[in-house]
Amino acid sequence: MQSKHHRQGNRRFRKNGLRDTQEFQGQKGGGIKSILSTQIGIDAAFLEVLKNHTAGDPMNELIKGTNLTHKEIAAGLPAAGFTISLPLVAKLLKKHGYVKRKAQRKQTIGINKNRDAQFKNIARLDAEYREASNPIISFDTKKKEVLGNLYRPGTLYTKEPVTTFDHDFWSLGHGKVIPHGIYDSQQNRGYITLANSKNTSEFACESLKNWWNNYGKATYPNANSILAKCDGGGSNNANNYIFKEDLQKLVNEIAIELRIAHYPPYTSKYNPIEHRLFPHITRAGQGVIFTSLELVKVLVEKTHTKTGLSVAVNILNKVYQTGRKVADNFKNTMQIVFDEYLPKWNYRAVPQPE
Repeated sequence: MQSKHHRQGNRRFRKNGLRDTQEFQGQKGGGIKSILSTQIGIDAAFLEVLKNHTAGDPMNELIKGTNLTHKEIAAGLPAAGFTISLPLVAKLLKKHGYVKRKAQRKQTIGINKNRDAQFKNIARLDAEYREASNPIISFDTKKKEVLGNLYRPGTLYTKEPVTTFDHDFWSLGHGKVIPHGIYDSQQNRGYITLANSKNTSEFACESLKNWWNNYGKATYPNANSILAKCDGGGSNNANNYIFKEDLQKLVNEIAIELRIAHYPPYTSKYNPIEHRLFPHITRAGQGVIFTSLELVKVLVEKTHTKTGLSVAVNILNKVYQTGRKVADNFKNTMQIVFDEYLPKWNYRAVPQPE
Protein backbone atom coordinates (compact mmCIF):
# COMPACT_ATOMS: atom_id res chain seq x y z
CA MET A 1 0.00 0.00 0.00
CA GLN A 2 1.32 3.46 -0.89
CA SER A 3 2.10 5.91 1.84
CA LYS A 4 0.03 9.05 2.27
CA HIS A 5 2.92 11.10 0.88
CA HIS A 6 3.07 9.03 -2.32
CA ARG A 7 -0.72 9.12 -2.81
CA GLN A 8 -0.68 12.93 -2.53
CA GLY A 9 2.29 13.08 -4.87
CA ASN A 10 0.51 10.97 -7.48
CA ARG A 11 -2.59 13.17 -7.27
CA ARG A 12 -0.52 16.32 -7.74
CA PHE A 13 1.28 14.72 -10.65
CA ARG A 14 -1.90 13.55 -12.37
CA LYS A 15 -3.34 17.04 -11.99
CA ASN A 16 -0.27 18.55 -13.65
CA GLY A 17 -0.39 15.93 -16.40
CA LEU A 18 3.37 15.45 -16.76
CA ARG A 19 5.10 12.37 -18.06
CA ASP A 20 7.58 10.20 -16.17
CA THR A 21 5.53 9.39 -13.06
CA GLN A 22 8.11 6.97 -11.69
CA GLU A 23 10.81 9.61 -11.68
CA PHE A 24 8.52 12.10 -9.94
CA GLN A 25 7.32 9.62 -7.29
CA GLY A 26 10.82 8.86 -6.20
CA GLN A 27 11.67 12.48 -5.38
CA LYS A 28 11.52 14.02 -1.95
CA GLY A 29 9.35 17.10 -1.60
CA GLY A 30 8.01 16.77 -5.15
CA GLY A 31 6.28 19.89 -6.46
CA ILE A 32 6.08 22.25 -9.39
CA LYS A 33 9.70 23.34 -9.10
CA SER A 34 11.05 19.78 -9.00
CA ILE A 35 8.67 18.73 -11.79
CA LEU A 36 10.09 21.37 -14.10
CA SER A 37 13.64 20.37 -13.23
CA THR A 38 13.01 16.78 -14.37
CA GLN A 39 11.56 17.68 -17.76
CA ILE A 40 14.60 17.73 -20.01
CA GLY A 41 14.01 20.00 -22.98
CA ILE A 42 10.85 21.67 -21.68
CA ASP A 43 12.49 25.12 -21.58
CA ALA A 44 13.53 24.92 -25.22
CA ALA A 45 10.06 23.68 -26.20
CA PHE A 46 8.43 26.48 -24.24
CA LEU A 47 10.58 29.15 -25.91
CA GLU A 48 9.89 27.63 -29.32
CA VAL A 49 6.13 27.97 -28.74
CA LEU A 50 6.66 31.65 -27.88
CA LYS A 51 9.06 32.27 -30.77
CA ASN A 52 6.48 33.14 -33.42
CA HIS A 53 4.33 35.12 -30.98
CA THR A 54 6.93 37.42 -29.46
CA ALA A 55 7.05 41.17 -29.96
CA GLY A 56 9.58 43.60 -28.58
CA ASP A 57 11.59 46.76 -28.92
CA PRO A 58 13.90 46.68 -31.97
CA MET A 59 16.27 49.01 -30.12
CA ASN A 60 16.41 46.88 -26.96
CA GLU A 61 16.55 43.10 -27.26
CA LEU A 62 15.78 42.69 -23.55
CA ILE A 63 12.27 44.10 -23.99
CA LYS A 64 10.15 41.20 -25.22
CA GLY A 65 6.55 40.14 -24.78
CA THR A 66 4.00 37.61 -25.96
CA ASN A 67 0.29 37.91 -26.63
CA LEU A 68 -0.37 34.19 -26.06
CA THR A 69 -2.61 33.16 -23.18
CA HIS A 70 -1.64 30.44 -20.70
CA LYS A 71 -4.03 28.03 -22.45
CA GLU A 72 -2.52 28.75 -25.87
CA ILE A 73 1.00 28.14 -24.57
CA ALA A 74 -0.05 24.86 -22.93
CA ALA A 75 -1.79 23.79 -26.15
CA GLY A 76 1.40 24.32 -28.13
CA LEU A 77 3.60 22.06 -25.99
CA PRO A 78 2.14 18.57 -26.70
CA ALA A 79 3.68 18.71 -30.20
CA ALA A 80 7.08 18.69 -28.48
CA GLY A 81 6.08 15.86 -26.16
CA PHE A 82 5.06 17.85 -23.12
CA THR A 83 1.60 18.16 -21.58
CA ILE A 84 1.53 20.61 -18.70
CA SER A 85 -1.02 22.47 -16.59
CA LEU A 86 -1.73 26.20 -16.52
CA PRO A 87 0.05 26.70 -13.16
CA LEU A 88 3.20 25.25 -14.74
CA VAL A 89 2.86 27.60 -17.70
CA ALA A 90 2.81 30.49 -15.23
CA LYS A 91 5.97 29.10 -13.60
CA LEU A 92 7.71 28.82 -16.96
CA LEU A 93 6.80 32.39 -17.86
CA LYS A 94 8.19 33.62 -14.54
CA LYS A 95 11.32 31.48 -14.90
CA HIS A 96 12.12 33.07 -18.25
CA GLY A 97 11.42 36.62 -17.09
CA TYR A 98 7.94 37.15 -18.51
CA VAL A 99 5.86 39.22 -16.09
CA LYS A 100 2.38 40.57 -16.84
CA ARG A 101 2.69 44.31 -17.37
CA LYS A 102 0.89 47.16 -19.05
CA ALA A 103 2.50 49.91 -21.08
CA GLN A 104 3.70 52.89 -19.07
CA ARG A 105 3.41 56.40 -20.42
CA LYS A 106 6.89 57.55 -19.38
CA GLN A 107 8.77 58.28 -22.59
CA THR A 108 9.05 61.97 -23.31
CA ILE A 109 8.08 63.05 -26.84
CA GLY A 110 10.90 65.57 -27.01
CA ILE A 111 13.62 66.97 -24.80
CA ASN A 112 14.33 70.68 -24.59
CA LYS A 113 17.98 71.61 -24.16
CA ASN A 114 17.12 73.67 -21.04
CA ARG A 115 14.92 70.98 -19.50
CA ASP A 116 17.21 70.01 -16.61
CA ALA A 117 18.22 73.61 -15.98
CA GLN A 118 14.58 74.62 -15.50
CA PHE A 119 13.88 71.70 -13.16
CA LYS A 120 16.84 72.80 -11.01
CA ASN A 121 15.53 76.35 -11.10
CA ILE A 122 12.06 75.25 -9.97
CA ALA A 123 13.63 73.25 -7.12
CA ARG A 124 15.59 76.35 -6.06
CA LEU A 125 12.45 78.49 -6.11
CA ASP A 126 10.58 75.85 -4.10
CA ALA A 127 13.22 75.97 -1.39
CA GLU A 128 13.22 79.78 -1.29
CA TYR A 129 9.45 80.08 -0.98
CA ARG A 130 9.22 77.37 1.68
CA GLU A 131 11.88 79.08 3.75
CA ALA A 132 10.02 82.41 3.44
CA SER A 133 6.67 80.75 4.33
CA ASN A 134 5.21 81.95 1.05
CA PRO A 135 2.59 79.91 -0.82
CA ILE A 136 3.62 77.41 -3.49
CA ILE A 137 0.87 76.26 -5.82
CA SER A 138 0.63 74.35 -9.06
CA PHE A 139 -2.30 74.79 -11.39
CA ASP A 140 -3.75 73.30 -14.55
CA THR A 141 -7.05 72.55 -16.25
CA LYS A 142 -8.31 68.98 -16.02
CA LYS A 143 -9.94 67.28 -19.01
CA LYS A 144 -13.41 68.67 -19.67
CA GLU A 145 -16.43 66.39 -19.31
CA VAL A 146 -19.84 66.33 -20.95
CA LEU A 147 -22.96 66.83 -18.84
CA GLY A 148 -25.77 64.47 -19.71
CA ASN A 149 -26.71 60.83 -19.99
CA LEU A 150 -23.38 59.77 -21.50
CA TYR A 151 -21.22 56.82 -20.51
CA ARG A 152 -18.36 57.33 -18.07
CA PRO A 153 -15.82 54.64 -17.08
CA GLY A 154 -15.95 53.01 -13.66
CA THR A 155 -18.31 50.87 -11.60
CA LEU A 156 -20.84 51.55 -8.83
CA TYR A 157 -22.96 49.50 -6.44
CA THR A 158 -26.51 49.98 -7.72
CA LYS A 159 -29.86 48.24 -7.18
CA GLU A 160 -30.84 48.61 -10.82
CA PRO A 161 -28.80 48.74 -14.05
CA VAL A 162 -27.51 52.16 -15.06
CA THR A 163 -28.09 52.85 -18.75
CA THR A 164 -26.66 55.61 -20.92
CA PHE A 165 -26.69 56.50 -24.59
CA ASP A 166 -24.81 53.99 -26.71
CA HIS A 167 -22.68 56.78 -28.25
CA ASP A 168 -20.63 59.48 -26.58
CA PHE A 169 -21.34 62.34 -28.98
CA TRP A 170 -21.00 65.77 -27.40
CA SER A 171 -24.19 66.81 -29.17
CA LEU A 172 -26.12 64.36 -26.96
CA GLY A 173 -25.15 66.25 -23.82
CA HIS A 174 -26.64 69.43 -22.41
CA GLY A 175 -23.46 71.22 -21.49
CA LYS A 176 -19.92 70.66 -20.30
CA VAL A 177 -17.84 71.05 -17.20
CA ILE A 178 -14.30 72.46 -17.25
CA PRO A 179 -12.43 71.81 -13.97
CA HIS A 180 -9.57 74.21 -13.24
CA GLY A 181 -7.40 72.96 -10.40
CA ILE A 182 -5.00 74.57 -7.95
CA TYR A 183 -2.92 72.43 -5.61
CA ASP A 184 -1.21 73.79 -2.49
CA SER A 185 1.68 71.40 -1.94
CA GLN A 186 2.52 72.71 1.54
CA GLN A 187 -1.02 72.28 2.87
CA ASN A 188 -1.91 69.23 0.75
CA ARG A 189 -5.11 70.94 -0.30
CA GLY A 190 -6.83 71.30 -3.66
CA TYR A 191 -9.09 74.02 -4.95
CA ILE A 192 -11.26 73.25 -7.99
CA THR A 193 -13.22 75.81 -10.00
CA LEU A 194 -15.95 74.35 -12.23
CA ALA A 195 -17.04 76.32 -15.28
CA ASN A 196 -19.14 75.56 -18.33
CA SER A 197 -17.78 78.12 -20.78
CA LYS A 198 -14.28 78.12 -22.33
CA ASN A 199 -10.82 77.29 -21.03
CA THR A 200 -9.23 80.72 -21.44
CA SER A 201 -6.46 82.60 -19.66
CA GLU A 202 -9.15 84.83 -18.13
CA PHE A 203 -10.80 81.75 -16.62
CA ALA A 204 -7.46 80.50 -15.26
CA CYS A 205 -6.71 83.87 -13.66
CA GLU A 206 -10.19 84.16 -12.17
CA SER A 207 -9.72 80.72 -10.61
CA LEU A 208 -6.44 81.93 -9.10
CA LYS A 209 -8.18 85.05 -7.76
CA ASN A 210 -10.94 83.02 -6.12
CA TRP A 211 -8.39 80.67 -4.56
CA TRP A 212 -6.47 83.59 -3.06
CA ASN A 213 -9.51 85.46 -1.78
CA ASN A 214 -11.32 82.42 -0.36
CA TYR A 215 -8.41 80.35 0.89
CA GLY A 216 -4.84 81.49 0.21
CA LYS A 217 -5.02 84.89 1.89
CA ALA A 218 -6.22 83.41 5.18
CA THR A 219 -3.70 80.56 5.09
CA TYR A 220 -0.72 82.81 4.29
CA PRO A 221 -1.50 86.18 5.95
CA ASN A 222 2.14 87.33 5.83
CA ALA A 223 2.88 86.31 2.24
CA ASN A 224 4.50 88.81 -0.12
CA SER A 225 4.74 86.58 -3.19
CA ILE A 226 3.09 83.45 -4.65
CA LEU A 227 5.03 80.82 -6.57
CA ALA A 228 2.74 79.34 -9.23
CA LYS A 229 3.96 76.37 -11.27
CA CYS A 230 2.24 75.37 -14.50
CA ASP A 231 2.90 73.88 -17.92
CA GLY A 232 3.52 76.07 -20.94
CA GLY A 233 0.42 75.46 -23.06
CA GLY A 234 -3.33 75.91 -23.08
CA SER A 235 -4.84 78.79 -21.14
CA ASN A 236 -1.48 79.55 -19.47
CA ASN A 237 0.61 79.48 -22.63
CA ALA A 238 4.16 80.67 -22.03
CA ASN A 239 4.28 82.29 -25.49
CA ASN A 240 1.06 84.29 -25.27
CA TYR A 241 0.94 87.83 -23.93
CA ILE A 242 -2.82 87.55 -23.35
CA PHE A 243 -2.03 85.29 -20.37
CA LYS A 244 0.45 87.85 -19.07
CA GLU A 245 -2.07 90.67 -19.53
CA ASP A 246 -4.64 88.73 -17.50
CA LEU A 247 -1.97 88.01 -14.87
CA GLN A 248 -1.27 91.72 -14.61
CA LYS A 249 -4.97 92.44 -14.03
CA LEU A 250 -5.07 89.66 -11.44
CA VAL A 251 -2.15 90.91 -9.31
CA ASN A 252 -3.48 94.45 -9.50
CA GLU A 253 -6.70 93.16 -7.90
CA ILE A 254 -5.23 90.88 -5.24
CA ALA A 255 -2.27 93.21 -4.50
CA ILE A 256 0.39 90.52 -4.24
CA GLU A 257 3.22 89.49 -6.55
CA LEU A 258 2.76 86.29 -8.54
CA ARG A 259 5.84 84.43 -9.76
CA ILE A 260 5.26 82.06 -12.67
CA ALA A 261 7.51 79.05 -13.29
CA HIS A 262 6.60 77.06 -16.41
CA TYR A 263 7.55 73.43 -16.80
CA PRO A 264 9.51 72.78 -20.02
CA PRO A 265 7.67 71.36 -23.04
CA TYR A 266 6.62 67.69 -22.74
CA THR A 267 7.14 67.61 -18.96
CA SER A 268 3.77 68.76 -17.59
CA LYS A 269 3.32 65.32 -15.97
CA TYR A 270 5.87 66.45 -13.35
CA ASN A 271 3.60 69.28 -12.24
CA PRO A 272 2.51 68.17 -8.71
CA ILE A 273 -1.18 68.73 -9.45
CA GLU A 274 -1.07 66.03 -12.12
CA HIS A 275 -0.28 63.22 -9.67
CA ARG A 276 -1.25 64.59 -6.27
CA LEU A 277 -4.71 65.95 -7.01
CA PHE A 278 -6.20 65.05 -10.40
CA PRO A 279 -6.06 61.21 -10.06
CA HIS A 280 -7.93 61.37 -6.75
CA ILE A 281 -10.60 63.64 -8.24
CA THR A 282 -11.03 61.19 -11.12
CA ARG A 283 -11.51 58.35 -8.66
CA ALA A 284 -14.10 60.31 -6.66
CA GLY A 285 -16.36 60.59 -9.69
CA GLN A 286 -15.66 57.20 -11.24
CA GLY A 287 -18.70 55.54 -12.77
CA VAL A 288 -21.10 58.38 -11.93
CA ILE A 289 -23.07 59.94 -14.77
CA PHE A 290 -22.48 63.72 -14.70
CA THR A 291 -25.95 65.22 -15.02
CA SER A 292 -25.21 68.68 -13.58
CA LEU A 293 -22.45 70.98 -12.34
CA GLU A 294 -23.90 70.71 -8.84
CA LEU A 295 -23.50 66.92 -8.87
CA VAL A 296 -19.88 67.22 -10.02
CA LYS A 297 -19.26 69.71 -7.20
CA VAL A 298 -20.62 67.28 -4.59
CA LEU A 299 -18.47 64.44 -5.92
CA VAL A 300 -15.26 66.46 -6.13
CA GLU A 301 -15.73 67.80 -2.60
CA LYS A 302 -15.65 64.21 -1.34
CA THR A 303 -12.11 63.75 -2.65
CA HIS A 304 -9.72 62.79 0.12
CA THR A 305 -6.74 60.54 0.80
CA LYS A 306 -5.20 58.83 3.82
CA THR A 307 -2.43 61.43 3.75
CA GLY A 308 -4.94 64.21 4.44
CA LEU A 309 -5.77 65.64 1.01
CA SER A 310 -8.95 67.73 0.99
CA VAL A 311 -10.59 69.67 -1.82
CA ALA A 312 -12.70 72.85 -1.93
CA VAL A 313 -14.92 73.44 -4.96
CA ASN A 314 -16.38 76.58 -6.49
CA ILE A 315 -18.77 76.91 -9.46
CA LEU A 316 -18.14 79.83 -11.80
CA ASN A 317 -21.10 80.63 -14.07
CA LYS A 318 -19.56 83.06 -16.50
CA VAL A 319 -19.09 83.18 -20.26
CA TYR A 320 -15.49 83.68 -21.34
CA GLN A 321 -14.62 85.20 -24.69
CA THR A 322 -12.18 83.44 -26.99
CA GLY A 323 -9.91 85.06 -29.58
CA ARG A 324 -9.12 88.11 -27.44
CA LYS A 325 -6.22 90.35 -28.48
CA VAL A 326 -3.63 91.97 -26.23
CA ALA A 327 -4.17 95.68 -25.61
CA ASP A 328 -2.02 97.88 -27.86
CA ASN A 329 -0.11 99.53 -25.02
CA PHE A 330 0.18 96.51 -22.71
CA LYS A 331 3.81 95.68 -23.48
CA ASN A 332 4.78 99.27 -22.70
CA THR A 333 2.89 99.55 -19.41
CA MET A 334 3.04 96.03 -17.99
CA GLN A 335 4.80 95.21 -14.74
CA ILE A 336 5.85 91.75 -15.89
CA VAL A 337 9.47 91.27 -14.84
CA PHE A 338 11.28 88.56 -16.77
CA ASP A 339 14.14 86.72 -15.09
CA GLU A 340 17.56 86.99 -16.67
CA TYR A 341 17.81 83.21 -16.42
CA LEU A 342 15.44 81.39 -18.80
CA PRO A 343 13.10 84.39 -19.05
CA LYS A 344 10.58 82.63 -21.30
CA TRP A 345 9.66 80.27 -18.44
CA ASN A 346 10.33 82.45 -15.41
CA TYR A 347 8.79 85.85 -14.70
CA ARG A 348 6.95 87.87 -12.05
CA ALA A 349 3.71 89.79 -12.32
CA VAL A 350 4.07 92.76 -9.98
CA PRO A 351 1.09 94.87 -8.82
CA GLN A 352 1.02 98.28 -10.45
CA PRO A 353 0.77 101.34 -8.20
CA GLU A 354 -2.64 102.99 -8.20
